[in-house]
Amino acid sequence: MWETRSVQLSVRLPRDIAAQAEEVQQTDPEFLSRVVLYGLTRRSIYRHLRETDDSDSVAADSEQPRLIP
Repeated sequence: MWETRSVQLSVRLPRDIAAQAEEVQQTDPEFLSRVVLYGLTRRSIYRHLRETDDSDSVAADSEQPRLIP
């Protein structure tokens, strides 16, 4: 499917969420990997859509006729 590699992440979480993350990491590390992948994928898609929307707005602005007084 994809070529993968390991990375080390260090995050600061509220204590209760940190405890849950540590538990999940010990009991189901694959799930935690999927959660991180899901979040990063959503972020990447959002950025792409935002950049596409920004470039479409610029193109639309340049195509509109301008009135000269």
